[in-house]
Amino acid sequence: MNKVFEPKLLTLLKSGISKEQLVSDIFAGIVVGIVALPLSIAFAVASGVSPEKGLITAIVAGFIISFFGGSRVQIGGPTGAFIVIIYAIVQEYGIDGLIISTMMAGVILILFGLLRLGNLLKYFPHPLIVGFTSGIAVIIFSTQIKDALGLGIEEMPSEFFQKWVLYFSHVQEANLYAVVITIATILITVYSKKITTKVPGSFIAIIFITLIVQLTDIPITTIESFFGEIPNTFSISLPNIDLQNLYIYIAPALTIALLGGVESLLSAVVADGMISGNHRSNTELIAQGIANIVTPIFGGIAATGAIARTATNVKNGGRTPIAGVVHALTLLLIMFFFASYAKLIPMACLAGILIVVAYNMSEWRSFISILKGSPFDIIVLLSTFLLTVFVDLTVAIQIGVVLSSLLFMKRMADIGIKTPCHVDSDLLEDYSDLPEGVSIYEISGPLFFASAKQYSGVIKEIGLKSKILIIRMRHVPFVDSTALHNFAEMIKTLQKSDVKVLLSGVGDSVLEDLKRHEITSLIGNENILNSFDAAVKYAKRVINEIEYTKLKADLL
Repeated sequence: MNKVFEPKLLTLLKSGISKEQLVSDIFAGIVVGIVALPLSIAFAVASGVSPEKGLITAIVAGFIISFFGGSRVQIGGPTGAFIVIIYAIVQEYGIDGLIISTMMAGVILILFGLLRLGNLLKYFPHPLIVGFTSGIAVIIFSTQIKDALGLGIEEMPSEFFQKWVLYFSHVQEANLYAVVITIATILITVYSKKITTKVPGSFIAIIFITLIVQLTDIPITTIESFFGEIPNTFSISLPNIDLQNLYIYIAPALTIALLGGVESLLSAVVADGMISGNHRSNTELIAQGIANIVTPIFGGIAATGAIARTATNVKNGGRTPIAGVVHALTLLLIMFFFASYAKLIPMACLAGILIVVAYNMSEWRSFISILKGSPFDIIVLLSTFLLTVFVDLTVAIQIGVVLSSLLFMKRMADIGIKTPCHVDSDLLEDYSDLPEGVSIYEISGPLFFASAKQYSGVIKEIGLKSKILIIRMRHVPFVDSTALHNFAEMIKTLQKSDVKVLLSGVGDSVLEDLKRHEITSLIGNENILNSFDAAVKYAKRVINEIEYTKLKADLL
C-alpha cells in the first residue's frame, strides 16, 4: 500500500542523484528563478497586492512545494489562475481575509491528500477546465488595459462590462508612452526566443524597457510611483482571527483549494508526460497545503504548481526537486540584492507581460476544438466560461461541475435506452493465432472524462509491450473531449515507442469525433479498419513485413 505522504526528494536522495544531474538541476533552477521573477511581481500587482508578496510566494511556497512535493519537477508559486480570486478576496475581505482564506485552503488541501482524493480531482472534465481557464484569461486581459493604456483611473469597478465602459470613456486620455511600452514588451516577450531560448523574453523585456525609461526619463507610472519601495526582508505576521466569523471564509478558501489542487495536479500530469514519470498526487496535495499555510505567515499569497515554469524547468534539464529548491534560492538572492531596482519597472511593462500570459492561458485552440464537438461539451464549456467572466469563478466551478454531472447522467440514460452495452469489461483477449508482438484491447462502453484516464493508462501499459496494438471500439457509443484529449496523448506516447496503433469497428459518430479532433490523421486513415478481422489481417501483414525487413538487414 502506497504511503499517503512520501516526498519525491526524499526518495531520490535515498536512491542517489548523479553529479551530472545535480549540475543540470542547478542550472535549470537558476533559469526558472529568472523566469519566475517578472511573473511573480506581475501576478502580485494584478492581484491587487504589493509586488514583494509575489516574490515571497515564489520563494517560500516554491521551496516547500519542491521540498515536500510528489513531483520530480513541479515548480510552485503564484499563478495567473489565482489573480481573479485573490483580487476579489482582497476587495471584499482585505489582506487579513486573504491570509485567513489562503491558510484555510491549505488545511483543505492537506485533508484532500490525507483522504486520498488526489485522483478524484483529475476527474474535472476537460471542457470545464478550458472554460474557466479561458474565462480567467479574458479577465486578466481586461484588468491590464488600464496600465497598458496608461490611464489615470483611481477606482476600477469589479464588473467586466463596467470596466470596459470606463476604458472607452477614458480612452482619449491614453498615455502614448505607455501604449508603446506595452506593445514593445509584448513583442520582446514573444519574439526574443528566436534569438535566445536560454533567457526568458519577459526578463529581457523588463530589463530593456526599465533601462530605456530610466535613461530617457519617460513620464510613466512605475511600481515605485504606485506602490512605493519594495522591501528586501521577510516579516512574520498573523491575521486577527475572529472565530465567530470564520465561516465567511469557507467559500473563498474552498475555491482556492479546488483551483490550486486541480492546477497543481494538471501541471504534474503535463510534467509526467514530458519526463515519462509518475507523480504522487496525494503527496503533492499535502505539499501544496503546507505551502499555503506557511506562505501567508511570511506575507505571501496563494500558490500552486505553475505549468509554464514547470515546463521551463524540464526543458532546461531539471529532473529532480533540487531544481525547484534552487529556483527559490535564486529568487531569494535576487530579492535581497536587487529588490530596490525592481521598483523602477514600468506598470505598462508588467501589463504587457500579463497580456502575453493571458493569451497563453486562453487555450483558444482547445476552446475552438471543443466547440466543434458534442453539444453537451459545448454547454459545459460556454456556461463555465461565461459564468467566470460575468459572474464569479467560484460560481462557475460549482455550476460547471454540477452541470457536467447532470448532462452526463442524461447522456448515459439516453445511451442506456438506445444502445444497451456492457461497461465493465476492460477486456484483454488472447488470440492464439496472432503473431508475436500483436496485442488486442477492447474498450467496451462510453469513453468519457471519468473513464478516460483509466482506459488510456491500461492501453498504454499493454501497447508499450507490443509492436502493434489493435484497439477494438465496436462497443463505444460516444467519446467526449476529455477522452479524445487523453486518447491523443496516449497514441503519441505509443508512437514515440514505435508502436503502431490500429482501430477496428469504430462507429460512425465516434469516427466523426475522431476526425474533428484530428486523431484520424494522427493514427493514419489506413490504420482504421472497419472490422476486427480486417485489422488482424492487416496486423499480420505488417508484422511479416517487419520480420522480412529485419531478416534482409541481417543477411546484408
